Amino acid sequence: MVDVSTRPPLAPGTPPILQLRGIGKFFPGVIANRDVDLAVWPGEIHALLGENGAGKSTLMNVVTGIYQPEEGDILLDGYGQVFNSPQEAIRAGIGMVHQHFKLVQAFTVAENIHLGWDEAPRLVSARAMEERTRAIAEQFGFPVRPDARVSDLSAGEQQRVEILRVLSRRARLLIMDEPTAVLGPEETRELFRALRAFRAQGNAVIIISHKLDEVMEISDRVTILRGGRRIGTFDTAACTPAMLATTMVGRDIIRQNMRTRPPGARPVSASPIMGLRNVTIRDARGVESLRDVSLDLHGGEILGIAGVAGNGQRELAGVLTGLLKPAVGHVLLDGTEMERIDPAIFAHAGVGHIPEDRLRSALAPSLSITDNMALREYATPPVGRRGLYDSTAAAMLARGIAQVAHVTIPDFAMPVRNLSGGNQQRLVARREIRIAHRVLVAAYPARGLDIGAIATMLSYLTELRDQGVGVVFISEDLEDLLNVSDRIGVMFHGRMMAVLDAAEADMATIGLLMGGRDPSSLPMGRDGS
Repeated sequence: MVDVSTRPPLAPGTPPILQLRGIGKFFPGVIANRDVDLAVWPGEIHALLGENGAGKSTLMNVVTGIYQPEEGDILLDGYGQVFNSPQEAIRAGIGMVHQHFKLVQAFTVAENIHLGWDEAPRLVSARAMEERTRAIAEQFGFPVRPDARVSDLSAGEQQRVEILRVLSRRARLLIMDEPTAVLGPEETRELFRALRAFRAQGNAVIIISHKLDEVMEISDRVTILRGGRRIGTFDTAACTPAMLATTMVGRDIIRQNMRTRPPGARPVSASPIMGLRNVTIRDARGVESLRDVSLDLHGGEILGIAGVAGNGQRELAGVLTGLLKPAVGHVLLDGTEMERIDPAIFAHAGVGHIPEDRLRSALAPSLSITDNMALREYATPPVGRRGLYDSTAAAMLARGIAQVAHVTIPDFAMPVRNLSGGNQQRLVARREIRIAHRVLVAAYPARGLDIGAIATMLSYLTELRDQGVGVVFISEDLEDLLNVSDRIGVMFHGRMMAVLDAAEADMATIGLLMGGRDPSSLPMGRDGS
């Protein structure tokens, strides 16, 4: 193992806040971690990197008491510790914000903040909880709606609640799994300011991230895992994004402009394959979450959608896939209005959907991998025959999807939640691509993926484009959007601010539109939205 890092300047004899010695964690047929050493010192932000399935989240789940290690020791401030639950870990000063949200969907934001909190009053009114939540949100700079139900929030808004829930408990070691995956640029800057202030008080942060530029900006040291083992620990100042990427995956990663179409690719269709006309969506309170949106999607093009999370992207994806019925306006397929808004009808018409939250919307976590891969085809041959479910055909389908997704699975009968987030995402993507004969709506498909897997995911989208499929690609990563999109629509407060030709767009212009700038002086796309 390589260790070319230095620790922060500390008083002699100061132990690490957290030290791991020889940690091993195993699942049936899988070595998640083996012989992992790690030291995290007071006053540092420590990044943990690795490919999907490298064991990062599992290692942190061991630290926080979700899993128990089969091998090794955990030391906190120099003393051995055994955490049998996350509650024990948080009482010891270790808090974790998970990549997959741990919130109670039926509760309000305020109720989730106070749930399981030792300092929460035993008898407190809803109004008092909301006031306490509002004060916490203002303290840490994360605006939330205390009275909103979590089930009504976007992924980005739920992430803010997760972060606030841990910060409010005064953890000394804060572990964050992909914390900026659903945050916009300004929200990310606010988070980083809060983390630096947290570090300045002598606390420590562990960040699991695949965003190498952010790792370079925020971290002091970096530890890289590969195949469940520690490859090395490095001072961030001595690293480059290219070096980190190469060390993570064991090979060079070359990013290239993917807008260029190869010979033989289908041209962009003259007529739209799908369209929206003056569509408005209202939530249960009557608030417009999508406002008078019109757009056209052509076959053989990638229409990118940019915007800070919570500005109508989820509702746009829902309308395009039949999950949400417009309060006003129409959905068109091949120029004909869809009379019934139903996801099964849209799927039968060849519309695939990679949703923004795979565990909440794309997968049944407790069901087997095989069952999850057959979800979209259980009623059609060969999986479904005359109303009967063919388990053998379903197993063959699942193996075929895993093969093309390059996901190694030791047991297809195990719950899909046992897979890493990245492998779950790859399987969902390949499952949806199978039915996306005409349209694929991909909402944040690269979220939580490592740099190599992101390149693979983007290649999925361009392959569909070249086959003549219309692709809607929703993302907050402007570099990825500019890299693959033909046009880019920008959303703000539920409105489509503008649709730009990607070849002429730039990050500064898109950023201004994301902030609500009047687009009247900016060039429009083909549909003039």
